[in-house]
Amino acid sequence: MAAYRTLGRKHTHRELMLRNMTTQLLMHGKITTTENRAKEIRKTAEKMITLGKRGDLHSKRQALSYLTSETVVKNLFDEIAPKYEERNGGYTRIIKTAPRRGDNAPMAIIELL
Repeated sequence: MAAYRTLGRKHTHRELMLRNMTTQLLMHGKITTTENRAKEIRKTAEKMITLGKRGDLHSKRQALSYLTSETVVKNLFDEIAPKYEERNGGYTRIIKTAPRRGDNAPMAIIELL
């Protein structure tokens, strides 16, 4: 069994999709997607918030290399990460919603706590 879900995509497409969705989650605070995608986004989003909590130059450069927007990185380090200073992990919540109309895919909302 693999340590990650392939989500029906090749490696490069999957990585870019996860980067974009993580950036959107940090930008908007919550997004609606399929359950499997939400579970994969949770991993990367929590890593980015942990980098934001460290707050040093190296972690800022690591976040810039992963996230697709400089303004999101600035927001992550200045506003999002300080809110979770007392919390050790568990920065996101996944709420299951009704299946998607059309293909009946299980949907979920992933949001920052």
